Amino acid sequence: MNERNILVVAHAGRPDTVAAARRVVEALRGAGARPVLAADDRTELAAVDSVFADVDAMGDTVALADLELAIVLGGDGTILRAAELVRDSGAPVLGINMGHVGFLAEIDRDDMDDAVRRVIDRDYEVEERLALSVRVKDAQGDVVYETWALNEATVEKASRERMIEVVLEIDGRPLSSFGCDGMVISTPTGSTAYNFSAGGPVIWPTVEAIAVVPLSAHALFAKPLVVSPDAAVAIEMLERTDGSGILWCDGRRSHELPPGARVVARRSSRPVRLARLHPTAFTNRLVRKFQLPVAGWRGQEQQGAPS
Repeated sequence: MNERNILVVAHAGRPDTVAAARRVVEALRGAGARPVLAADDRTELAAVDSVFADVDAMGDTVALADLELAIVLGGDGTILRAAELVRDSGAPVLGINMGHVGFLAEIDRDDMDDAVRRVIDRDYEVEERLALSVRVKDAQGDVVYETWALNEATVEKASRERMIEVVLEIDGRPLSSFGCDGMVISTPTGSTAYNFSAGGPVIWPTVEAIAVVPLSAHALFAKPLVVSPDAAVAIEMLERTDGSGILWCDGRRSHELPPGARVVARRSSRPVRLARLHPTAFTNRLVRKFQLPVAGWRGQEQQGAPS
């Protein structure tokens, strides 16, 4: 029987996260599974706790393609990092929240032992989230950079003093040009991240769509847009622009954008897979995250369709 390889993703900077990682590693071993760490994580964790020194390293003794699942200890930022680590494997990501209430983490640290047991029992569902495929073309039309995003792709001005001049295109047709601080192209998953801060719409994860939000645009028609999930969204840096720009994807991957550059974002053929133990209404996540006032509600916990 092949050994079951479970990636554990954790930062070494917080003692509670290190302790949680040790518990997960020991629980996986006790259940006959093989815990695996990213090489950098193993180096950092082993420096603070020697128990991690002999854990297998992804890409070294365990191939990326052989991962069954990733258990992530941290917040949404750590989950984004884990999604990047397993992007080419198809392994689902299970987030265990170690701090503030996040949107991607599935459970809180108090339920960690139960989560490991359910991973071993394969007692979880997999939810697929729309991701973006992102390309950058130069002024000659050649592709010079390719990446992806789970939350958002943003085109931003590289200089604080200068705006960028862009033209927005949807499905091969120009929509409007304007000066702005940048543009956010967001998935439903990212609608509560940068998109939210920029004044974009909150999109339920079950809705397939792409949001496009200008940042501080100098134009009448510069409103948040919601387009088809199959639309191609392009942002061109006009040749006349005074400033250069930069592309950021999930705040993790970046590429410089000179005048004439073109960024094209569309649905990726590979969604991000999230492991779910307790499917929770997205409304409840919003209420918890933003501490929304619901006192006085006279409904009842739904058992089916709302009455």
